[in-house]
Amino acid sequence: MTSVELTVQVEPAIERGVLTDRAIRRAHEAGELRVEPFDDALVRPAALSLRLGHKAFALATTGPVDVADRSTHPQLVPKGLDAQGRLAIEPGEVVLAPTLEKIGLSENLAGLVDGTSDYARLGISVVLCGQVSPGFGRDAGAVLTLEIVNHLRHPVLLYPGARICNLMLFASGGSELPYGDLPHNYSNDHVVVPSRLAGHVRQN
Repeated sequence: MTSVELTVQVEPAIERGVLTDRAIRRAHEAGELRVEPFDDALVRPAALSLRLGHKAFALATTGPVDVADRSTHPQLVPKGLDAQGRLAIEPGEVVLAPTLEKIGLSENLAGLVDGTSDYARLGISVVLCGQVSPGFGRDAGAVLTLEIVNHLRHPVLLYPGARICNLMLFASGGSELPYGDLPHNYSNDHVVVPSRLAGHVRQN
Protein backbone atom coordinates (compact mmCIF):
# COMPACT_ATOMS: atom_id res chain seq x y z
CA MET A 1 0.00 0.00 0.00
CA THR A 2 1.35 3.41 -0.94
CA SER A 3 1.14 6.10 1.69
CA VAL A 4 -0.23 9.44 0.58
CA GLU A 5 0.93 12.64 2.24
CA LEU A 6 -1.70 15.32 2.55
CA THR A 7 -0.58 18.93 2.58
CA VAL A 8 -2.87 21.28 4.45
CA GLN A 9 -2.72 24.89 3.34
CA VAL A 10 -2.93 27.17 6.36
CA GLU A 11 -3.73 30.77 5.54
CA PRO A 12 -1.37 33.10 7.48
CA ALA A 13 -2.80 35.82 9.69
CA ILE A 14 -0.98 38.43 7.60
CA GLU A 15 0.76 38.23 4.24
CA ARG A 16 3.59 40.28 2.82
CA GLY A 17 2.69 43.53 1.08
CA VAL A 18 -0.29 45.89 1.44
CA LEU A 19 -3.08 44.55 3.61
CA THR A 20 -6.45 44.52 1.87
CA ASP A 21 -9.76 44.45 3.71
CA ARG A 22 -9.73 40.70 4.36
CA ALA A 23 -6.13 40.78 5.60
CA ILE A 24 -6.86 43.77 7.85
CA ARG A 25 -9.67 41.86 9.52
CA ARG A 26 -7.46 38.77 9.91
CA ALA A 27 -4.64 40.84 11.44
CA HIS A 28 -7.09 42.35 13.91
CA GLU A 29 -8.54 38.98 14.85
CA ALA A 30 -5.04 37.51 15.27
CA GLY A 31 -3.90 40.34 17.55
CA GLU A 32 -1.30 41.66 15.10
CA LEU A 33 -3.35 44.87 14.77
CA ARG A 34 -4.91 46.59 17.78
CA VAL A 35 -7.72 49.08 17.09
CA GLU A 36 -9.77 50.49 19.98
CA PRO A 37 -12.61 50.97 19.38
CA PHE A 38 -12.82 48.76 16.29
CA ASP A 39 -15.59 49.48 13.76
CA ASP A 40 -15.73 47.05 10.86
CA ALA A 41 -17.46 49.71 8.75
CA LEU A 42 -14.18 51.66 8.68
CA VAL A 43 -12.30 48.86 6.91
CA ARG A 44 -11.75 49.97 3.32
CA PRO A 45 -10.46 47.98 0.30
CA ALA A 46 -6.80 48.64 1.17
CA ALA A 47 -6.80 50.77 4.32
CA LEU A 48 -8.42 51.38 7.67
CA SER A 49 -10.20 54.71 8.10
CA LEU A 50 -9.64 56.56 11.38
CA ARG A 51 -11.87 59.14 13.02
CA LEU A 52 -11.20 62.57 14.50
CA GLY A 53 -10.87 62.67 18.27
CA HIS A 54 -12.56 65.23 20.52
CA LYS A 55 -9.65 67.22 22.00
CA ALA A 56 -7.73 69.52 19.65
CA PHE A 57 -4.97 72.07 20.19
CA ALA A 58 -3.79 75.08 18.21
CA LEU A 59 -0.04 75.72 17.96
CA ALA A 60 0.83 79.17 19.31
CA THR A 61 4.28 80.78 19.20
CA THR A 62 5.68 83.93 20.81
CA GLY A 63 8.93 84.09 18.86
CA PRO A 64 11.44 82.08 16.84
CA VAL A 65 11.43 78.34 17.45
CA ASP A 66 14.73 76.62 18.25
CA VAL A 67 14.09 72.90 17.72
CA ALA A 68 16.74 72.03 20.34
CA ASP A 69 15.19 74.31 22.99
CA ARG A 70 11.85 73.13 24.38
CA SER A 71 11.20 76.53 25.98
CA THR A 72 10.79 78.06 22.49
CA HIS A 73 8.49 75.35 21.12
CA PRO A 74 4.88 76.24 20.25
CA GLN A 75 2.37 76.08 23.07
CA LEU A 76 -0.58 73.71 22.79
CA VAL A 77 -3.67 75.87 23.22
CA PRO A 78 -6.88 73.86 23.74
CA LYS A 79 -9.62 74.45 21.17
CA GLY A 80 -13.18 74.01 22.37
CA LEU A 81 -16.09 72.84 20.25
CA ASP A 82 -18.95 75.13 19.27
CA ALA A 83 -22.56 74.73 20.38
CA GLN A 84 -23.12 72.18 17.60
CA GLY A 85 -20.10 70.11 18.66
CA ARG A 86 -17.97 71.26 15.72
CA LEU A 87 -14.24 72.05 15.66
CA ALA A 88 -13.44 75.32 13.89
CA ILE A 89 -10.14 75.48 12.03
CA GLU A 90 -9.26 79.12 11.28
CA PRO A 91 -7.54 80.23 8.05
CA GLY A 92 -3.84 79.38 8.17
CA GLU A 93 -4.21 77.77 11.60
CA VAL A 94 -2.23 74.65 12.51
CA VAL A 95 -4.15 72.32 14.79
CA LEU A 96 -3.01 69.08 16.41
CA ALA A 97 -5.74 66.54 17.11
CA PRO A 98 -5.72 62.86 18.04
CA THR A 99 -7.42 60.05 16.25
CA LEU A 100 -10.46 58.67 18.05
CA GLU A 101 -8.95 55.20 17.74
CA LYS A 102 -5.94 53.93 19.64
CA ILE A 103 -3.69 51.88 17.36
CA GLY A 104 -1.21 49.13 18.09
CA LEU A 105 1.00 47.39 15.52
CA SER A 106 2.99 44.22 16.00
CA GLU A 107 6.63 44.06 14.90
CA ASN A 108 5.34 42.52 11.66
CA LEU A 109 3.27 45.52 10.57
CA ALA A 110 4.03 49.07 9.41
CA GLY A 111 1.63 51.79 8.35
CA LEU A 112 1.24 54.99 6.34
CA VAL A 113 -1.26 57.68 7.34
CA ASP A 114 -2.74 60.10 4.84
CA GLY A 115 -5.66 62.47 4.61
CA THR A 116 -8.58 61.80 2.32
CA SER A 117 -9.47 63.50 -0.96
CA ASP A 118 -12.78 64.59 0.60
CA TYR A 119 -10.96 66.98 2.94
CA ALA A 120 -8.33 67.96 0.38
CA ARG A 121 -11.10 69.14 -1.96
CA LEU A 122 -12.26 71.47 0.82
CA GLY A 123 -8.84 73.05 1.29
CA ILE A 124 -8.00 71.07 4.42
CA SER A 125 -4.72 69.21 4.80
CA VAL A 126 -4.68 66.31 7.25
CA VAL A 127 -1.14 65.04 7.62
CA LEU A 128 1.21 63.28 9.97
CA CYS A 129 4.84 62.34 9.56
CA GLY A 130 3.20 59.62 7.46
CA GLN A 131 5.01 56.57 8.75
CA VAL A 132 3.72 54.39 11.59
CA SER A 133 6.61 52.14 12.58
CA PRO A 134 6.46 48.46 13.52
CA GLY A 135 5.71 48.09 17.22
CA PHE A 136 3.91 51.45 17.55
CA GLY A 137 1.43 51.23 20.43
CA ARG A 138 1.97 47.48 20.78
CA ASP A 139 1.61 47.45 24.59
CA ALA A 140 -1.61 49.40 25.20
CA GLY A 141 -2.39 51.17 21.95
CA ALA A 142 -1.73 54.85 21.22
CA VAL A 143 -3.45 57.66 19.38
CA LEU A 144 -2.03 59.07 16.19
CA THR A 145 -1.59 62.84 16.34
CA LEU A 146 -2.81 64.56 13.18
CA GLU A 147 -1.72 67.97 11.91
CA ILE A 148 -4.71 69.79 10.39
CA VAL A 149 -4.22 72.96 8.33
CA ASN A 150 -6.86 75.22 6.77
CA HIS A 151 -5.70 76.69 3.44
CA LEU A 152 -8.90 78.68 2.82
CA ARG A 153 -9.80 82.29 3.67
CA HIS A 154 -12.61 81.33 6.03
CA PRO A 155 -12.99 78.89 8.92
CA VAL A 156 -13.76 75.25 8.22
CA LEU A 157 -15.92 73.30 10.68
CA LEU A 158 -14.97 69.70 11.39
CA TYR A 159 -16.92 67.02 13.23
CA PRO A 160 -15.17 64.94 15.93
CA GLY A 161 -16.07 61.29 15.54
CA ALA A 162 -16.18 61.55 11.74
CA ARG A 163 -13.78 59.74 9.43
CA ILE A 164 -10.79 61.99 8.70
CA CYS A 165 -7.80 59.91 7.49
CA ASN A 166 -6.72 56.49 6.27
CA LEU A 167 -4.15 54.10 7.70
CA MET A 168 -2.62 51.88 5.02
CA LEU A 169 -0.97 48.78 6.48
CA PHE A 170 1.97 46.74 5.23
CA ALA A 171 3.17 43.34 6.41
CA SER A 172 6.88 42.56 6.54
CA GLY A 173 9.36 40.07 7.91
CA GLY A 174 9.44 41.79 11.28
CA SER A 175 11.57 44.42 13.00
CA GLU A 176 14.58 43.83 15.25
CA LEU A 177 14.05 47.17 17.05
CA PRO A 178 10.35 48.00 17.47
CA TYR A 179 9.38 51.66 17.59
CA GLY A 180 8.34 51.47 21.22
CA ASP A 181 11.92 50.61 22.21
CA LEU A 182 13.34 53.79 20.68
CA PRO A 183 14.05 56.82 22.93
CA HIS A 184 11.68 59.82 22.89
CA ASN A 185 8.93 57.92 21.09
CA TYR A 186 5.15 58.49 21.06
CA SER A 187 4.19 54.83 21.36
CA ASN A 188 2.27 55.11 24.65
CA ASP A 189 0.49 58.44 24.12
CA HIS A 190 -3.26 58.49 24.70
CA VAL A 191 -3.47 62.27 24.22
CA VAL A 192 -1.75 64.91 22.08
CA VAL A 193 1.68 65.77 23.49
CA PRO A 194 4.29 68.39 22.51
CA SER A 195 7.18 67.60 20.20
CA ARG A 196 10.01 65.53 21.66
CA LEU A 197 12.44 66.58 18.94
CA ALA A 198 14.66 68.51 21.37
CA GLY A 199 15.70 65.23 23.00
CA HIS A 200 16.87 63.85 19.65
CA VAL A 201 18.76 67.02 18.63
CA ARG A 202 20.70 67.15 21.89
CA GLN A 203 21.94 63.61 21.42
CA ASN A 204 23.65 64.50 18.10
